[in-house]
Amino acid sequence: MKPYHFSLAFLAALVYGFPSRKMTVIGVTGTKGKTTTCNLIADILRGAGFKTGLATTVNFRIGDKEWVNETKQTMLGRFALQKLLRQMAKSGCRYAVIETSSEGILQYRQRFIDYRVAVFTNLSPEHIERHGGFENYRNAKVKLFEQVAKRKDGIGIYNFDDENVSYFLRPPIHTQYGYTLKNLNTGRFPQGKWLKVDHVLLGANGGKFNLNGEKYETSLIGEFNVYNAATAITVALAEKIPAEKIRQALKSASAPPGRMEAVPTEKPFKVFVDYSYEPKGLEEALKAIQLFKPQRIIVLIGSAGGGRDRWRRPVMGEIADLYADIVLVTTDDPYDENPETIIDEILPGVLKNKKRVLGKNVFRIADRRQAIEKAINLAGKGDVVLLAGKGGEAWMNIKGGKKIPWNERKIAEGTLARLG
Repeated sequence: MKPYHFSLAFLAALVYGFPSRKMTVIGVTGTKGKTTTCNLIADILRGAGFKTGLATTVNFRIGDKEWVNETKQTMLGRFALQKLLRQMAKSGCRYAVIETSSEGILQYRQRFIDYRVAVFTNLSPEHIERHGGFENYRNAKVKLFEQVAKRKDGIGIYNFDDENVSYFLRPPIHTQYGYTLKNLNTGRFPQGKWLKVDHVLLGANGGKFNLNGEKYETSLIGEFNVYNAATAITVALAEKIPAEKIRQALKSASAPPGRMEAVPTEKPFKVFVDYSYEPKGLEEALKAIQLFKPQRIIVLIGSAGGGRDRWRRPVMGEIADLYADIVLVTTDDPYDENPETIIDEILPGVLKNKKRVLGKNVFRIADRRQAIEKAINLAGKGDVVLLAGKGGEAWMNIKGGKKIPWNERKIAEGTLARLG
């Protein structure tokens, strides 16, 4: 236990009157899809008539009031988070949906929040240097489930298709629900319930699928969004919300900012902004792009500086090479690291393919704004451009601890406007 972090967490909850006790708090953890899943859960709860609060990497919401998360924190600090929870409770929110990160758990930000529902989306390597290994990263996330297991009415929601699910099932949460599309790991789950996802139809306009025989539809594209939707549906069913209300809310729900977000354009090609900053997320996003049957896929990738998960840099390059016709390599948040060094570590993954030629189908551009302009200017009829890595983030972190305002979608819109 870290007394400093623990004491601050307790003091923050005490100052704001332990507001989470007045609501049903749903915590969503995992590697990918947390923000989208949180938004879908909140949309369904609101559609069912419940006033709901929401806190994610990109947005906050209290009832119908929504605003951008400009803190560049997935999970707010202890005092800021408890203050937000009090605002939710005072406004009459029945539910609070909180994206709960491993970093937040390391700093005890989840302590003294009265979570009743813990949700596991998936797990893949991330923040490995910060946690000192994948096992420690996983164990941090499991602590949310250990916390919920202390309640007599706790609920756990699980993705059975993830190979790490058994670790999250170990804490003896009172009621457990899972979902599966590929029938993986269900044999490990003799107690509780698991729901089957099948009859999946993926298209450029979204996805259709059945969950335990009920038909659902979403405008969000890609198989990964079927998983996100299935997670949200399972949470809603655990909260006894009727399938028809879930169906209506899900059909009208849209992706949060920067999550496979289409940039409006009348050009004969498409542009998407996505927060796919790690290998698995990038691969899923590029697979989703294939649903448009593009003439060419043009992808912009980068990586964060400051020593953050350097192992993934060449891997990102390999994935971009595998799925894209044209690859532009830049940076996400360089911090104090030389952007050219970041690019140097990504490029070997791209250039393993001997058909790749710098200046022809691979471009290195350290200035991300210039890289975006280049990617869009390269696009032609039937192409799809994916701007990966920043998503809906409001800031870019640069040298000297400084940060500059950033809006990837607006930068893309400006470039498109200049094309005439």
